[in-house]
Amino acid sequence: MAPSDPPKSLPTWEWLRTALLATNLVWTTLCLGGFLPGTRVDMIALTGLLVAVHFADPVRGTRAHPAGWLFLPFLAYAAANVAWVSPVPWLGWIDWLNWAQGTAIFWVVLNGIEAPACRRTLGIVIVLLGVTAAALAAYQHFVRPTWLMLGRTQAQQFIGRSTGPFGIPNSLGVFMALLIPPVGALAFGRGRAAAVRVLAALALCALALGFALAISRGAWLALAAAFALRPLFSPGDSLPRRLGAAGLALLAVAAVAVAVYLSFPLMRERVHELVADVGEKTRPIMWRGAWRLFRSHPVLGVGGGGFDPLFERYRPEGYRDQPVYAHCDYLNTLCDYGLVGFGLFFGAAAIVAWRGRRATGLAGAAATGLLAFALHLLVDFHLKIPALAMLVATVAAGVTASAWPAAAAGAPRAAGRVLAVAALVGTVAIVFFWAVPKYEAEEMRRAAREQIDHMAAAGTDVSKAGGRVAALQAELHRSAALDPRNAQTWSDAAYADSLAALVRPADTVDLGRQVTAEAGRATALSPVVAEFWIREGTGLDMQRKWVEGGDCFVTALQLAPMRADVWYYEAYHDSLAFTETGPAVAAANMSLRLDPGFLLAQLLRQRLETR
Repeated sequence: MAPSDPPKSLPTWEWLRTALLATNLVWTTLCLGGFLPGTRVDMIALTGLLVAVHFADPVRGTRAHPAGWLFLPFLAYAAANVAWVSPVPWLGWIDWLNWAQGTAIFWVVLNGIEAPACRRTLGIVIVLLGVTAAALAAYQHFVRPTWLMLGRTQAQQFIGRSTGPFGIPNSLGVFMALLIPPVGALAFGRGRAAAVRVLAALALCALALGFALAISRGAWLALAAAFALRPLFSPGDSLPRRLGAAGLALLAVAAVAVAVYLSFPLMRERVHELVADVGEKTRPIMWRGAWRLFRSHPVLGVGGGGFDPLFERYRPEGYRDQPVYAHCDYLNTLCDYGLVGFGLFFGAAAIVAWRGRRATGLAGAAATGLLAFALHLLVDFHLKIPALAMLVATVAAGVTASAWPAAAAGAPRAAGRVLAVAALVGTVAIVFFWAVPKYEAEEMRRAAREQIDHMAAAGTDVSKAGGRVAALQAELHRSAALDPRNAQTWSDAAYADSLAALVRPADTVDLGRQVTAEAGRATALSPVVAEFWIREGTGLDMQRKWVEGGDCFVTALQLAPMRADVWYYEAYHDSLAFTETGPAVAAANMSLRLDPGFLLAQLLRQRLETR
């Protein structure tokens, strides 16, 4: 090697990065896309190891493609936003970790996985993952429609639509849309071995099946639009040729759509629903809420993770879903992080996409998949699903490396090594001493709250379930000790302790003090969540402090005036005073007006009417 040649990284480092990333992608995707916090414990640990291995590499760890730097200002801003702006910082930090993980994977793939063999291996793993997802979709459709990964049961609203390893059909649809263009290029492109083309064609058939079984109108339209728009941005050709190519692509897509429409009854049903609803029914409700929240805080946004709890201000009467996200990643980012955050992230993404338009061949086909993914973000929250965020970051890094070659790196400098060591130490500290405990605590809380909600839905006689309630109390207290900044955990602990009063009525007053203290921790951490005030009011009622408790329920109603459960708790609180029977009946009626099927409100009203 000549003295001026840059040193080469040992193959071991690159293969180790490839193996860690491939393992993480497979694990996270097959575990409901990483939606549950318990899955994220192993996911974030694998990501931490991946980043640590990258920065430990004495050669590649000091390199930095310019595209990677573009996303760091957003991460810094988002962290400040969560720390000082967000009204729900425990949710904001989970959201931030997802952004940070996607950025880290983009950085590592862009700077640390360059060998053709490693890139081929990573591509094969992703395609096989897509084929596996399609096989799981077929199993759901033809064998067990209610089946989900991790022993869970499919939501009733999605029965008949396949989700594959995810819990949401649209997630499967966009994953297939991401993979179909590059796999199709392998199958139909020239200059490749016959065996490769045959295998790619088989994979393409599987992906197309999964794509159809997801019955995702947004994914269908996004992929069709991507095929039509992609030729317009292809370099080299004249404008007439690009317009002609776009027209041919549109005709081909239309022909395929008509053929599938005529032969696939479920697709016809979804298309008819789209026409009958004149587009969408529920998404515009969430979009309007997010837009109004953005307009109230246009510069910095309402704060990371703030959409879901603050949406209650604008919930219309009759809308009973819990949206969680705005079902539009662009609008969700604008709402949470304001114009500043939106510009920093999607501005960086736009620069990378503009440079990526030059990609040709297989990378160009992958760019079409990325375009379909970006278009589908208009109607869904795919960047909030960890597996999808990691997959799109991996593919985007490969396209960027192909279309935007970085300048040749020289010998590592001392400053570069120092920064690499600092990044390694910082990653280990953040991942293993902060993120892992946070996800572990959140999984404890989620599992316990899921059991509490199941008991409520099943009508369990809590007074005879003392052992189960005690176990839930202990689990939630452990979760609070592990992550004391999680306000939802304190609220759920208060909920469990209030249930314990049904098991031990003689301890109601003492338990009420404990409930009030725990719920008070929740409201102190985040005073914008109605449920937290309900728990505090319940604790005060348990102590026979009816007037003070009433103030808490009034605050809850101010925060969520169109929630049936909030009106039910107001009715129950009023029912504790015999002189307030009239207001209690009125509150119960309001609860049933918002949700006529609310069983607890029905029973309470019957009891009040007999009074």
